[in-house]
Amino acid sequence: MAKTFMYGLVTALLAGSPSMGQEWATKMFPVTEHDFGTVPRGAKAEFDFKLSNIYLEGVHIQDAHASCGCTSVRVVKPALKTYEEGAIHATLNTGTFLGNRSATITVTLDRPFPAEVQLHVKGVIRNDVLFTPGSVQFGDVEQGKTVMRSVVVSHAGRSDWQILSVKSPWAGLTAGVKETGRENGNVWYQLDVRLGPDVQPGYLNDQLILVTNEGEGIQMPLTVEGRVVPGITVSPASLQMGVVNPGQEVTKQLVVRASKPFRILSITCDDKSFKFGDETDRTAKTMHVVPVTFLAGGGTGKVAKKIRIETDLGESTPELSAYALVATPVGN
Repeated sequence: MAKTFMYGLVTALLAGSPSMGQEWATKMFPVTEHDFGTVPRGAKAEFDFKLSNIYLEGVHIQDAHASCGCTSVRVVKPALKTYEEGAIHATLNTGTFLGNRSATITVTLDRPFPAEVQLHVKGVIRNDVLFTPGSVQFGDVEQGKTVMRSVVVSHAGRSDWQILSVKSPWAGLTAGVKETGRENGNVWYQLDVRLGPDVQPGYLNDQLILVTNEGEGIQMPLTVEGRVVPGITVSPASLQMGVVNPGQEVTKQLVVRASKPFRILSITCDDKSFKFGDETDRTAKTMHVVPVTFLAGGGTGKVAKKIRIETDLGESTPELSAYALVATPVGN
């Protein structure tokens, strides 16, 4: 499908069709508009316009800039090969601008053909509401732990202002809110955000939504970021043994880490072509370096196997995928 479309694009460009010259680039962006909604002054307000290279040719983003200083722009990955993904990262500058704000982000591409894509953002930055700090930052959290962070929410200018509820995108992230002061038209709340023990490993980038007595139409997002890491980590996440000839041997290394000393009880694979170095070392330590040796057999083709590691911590260790390509020797 991509090949057919690229042929049509080349034909259209040679024929001088300006609309097709822009359309091929726009097709890579599933979303071209974003509304930040109502954002308190100083709050973290960011959004990634994701794009994917759906073409056979490589794509290169030459530049991206916003029409208004209220929005900062960054290209996450300028060069994209076939099926690679990137993003245009947009930040609403809530610390220096107030009121209704909007901007057009112009993305300029120079390969495989010159083109421009227009992205649009908007939002309302309020001066009467302040988050301190401007976002919830959990940092790295070990899986199975419960962590709490607090944010002070203040409002000025309306003595009856209230936070009615806090909406969470998923059950593992909860928030409790309590009023801590109300005086001379100023109101203060403490928002306690809890990350539960059942959250699976991975990156967090979500938003809590504060609902106030201003009505359902006025909702304020609070950004929550962090990373839940398993008690035991293995790197690299997948082991690439590379291209080998039949009968050739290659060795790579695995690094197994934990927050407390542990012993490796066993390392197994359902393919005897994989061997693991010095399993006699039973010393308890926070990091183990394990040599992995692959001996290619007589057959050729792709090899994809699972490696399993058992430790004395009793925690689940992610399965590790190992890959190799046994090539036909030159001359055969």
